[in-house]
Amino acid sequence: MPTQPTLTTNRLTLTPHTPNDFLDSYAMWSDSEVIRYIGGKPFTREEVWARLLRYAGHWAMLGYGYWVVREKQSGRFVGEVGLADYHREIEPSLLGTPEIGWALNPALHGRGYATEAVRAALGWADAQWPDKETVCLIAPENLPSLSVARKCGYRERLRTPYKGSPTIVLRRAPNTG
Repeated sequence: MPTQPTLTTNRLTLTPHTPNDFLDSYAMWSDSEVIRYIGGKPFTREEVWARLLRYAGHWAMLGYGYWVVREKQSGRFVGEVGLADYHREIEPSLLGTPEIGWALNPALHGRGYATEAVRAALGWADAQWPDKETVCLIAPENLPSLSVARKCGYRERLRTPYKGSPTIVLRRAPNTG
């Protein structure tokens, strides 16, 4: 499997997770603003630790996964972005289709960081899989994330329930955004 790369943009660095990222990640995932559209329940320390291990496992087993996003100049924690295959029990099946996701520190919302980080991750994905589509799942009321997805080339594919909640599945053709 390829080594996880470090990606850079004008303002951000996307790096592999390390145990030193745990406290920043925990602070973000336990924030009610962050999880409002992702289950609505703050994550525990145990759940965040399992998430970090899952990120590492994606890279080890599949050759892709998530990055920590930091401001390039200050090193300040911005959030997390990446691609995953969660084997979701959803119809139609997304098995084998990389799913992009992102979460950002609420104090840094509205600065364009999500779009910048997602575009960096997708640039990497397009280079790896020039002919492979990616998807994302977003709650219909999560207008900021829907805006990010559309700016990055995602278009609504369908609406379907996932774990009892309405969900929009968006798809992006390779190299489009």
